[in-house]
Amino acid sequence: MGTQFTDIYNRFLGKITDDMYMELTPEDTMRDLRSLLIDAIPGFEFPRKILDDFSIETLVVREDLVEEGDFIIGVVWNTPEEEDDTIPDVYIERSHFNVDLTSEEINILALLMMCGWLQRQVTSIENTRMKYSGSDFKMTSQANHLAKLLNLLSECQRQSFHMQRLYKRRRINSDGYIESNWDVLRNGIFGDYEVRH
Repeated sequence: MGTQFTDIYNRFLGKITDDMYMELTPEDTMRDLRSLLIDAIPGFEFPRKILDDFSIETLVVREDLVEEGDFIIGVVWNTPEEEDDTIPDVYIERSHFNVDLTSEEINILALLMMCGWLQRQVTSIENTRMKYSGSDFKMTSQANHLAKLLNLLSECQRQSFHMQRLYKRRRINSDGYIESNWDVLRNGIFGDYEVRH
């Protein structure tokens, strides 16, 4: 099994503050996070791994068989005839990519999820603005909030683009160190140039 979706969810949740997730049921939270992640995948322009190869899994397992990274959605309550000392079953999300992602790839996907989340916030306020006239909208300070969200969305998109550009320009060498892959680009461009002349 490759990288679990919860690794990306946790990185994403560390980048935002949203009380909405406290109000949602665990199942609704999981669905929303999964939707944001799957929507983020096409935004990763040139991944080195196939990101469309993933498995969506929701299972019922005994509580003592829960693995690190499992997203616990809820407890399956015991039936009245069961003894009190039995280990309860839990409903878990164990969705995962079928490849192992690097920390850098996880971070890029989390940033792309954040961009999707911010776009949702902007759209929500845009819908609110359409319901009110110009002066009413300004009085509620929604306009100021919208402007800040638009700036934050722009910064998130810039940061995502920057991280993807860095990702494309470096690789890990045989010693495990990060190095520039400029030599591949240089040999590709200048190598052809020298052959023609």
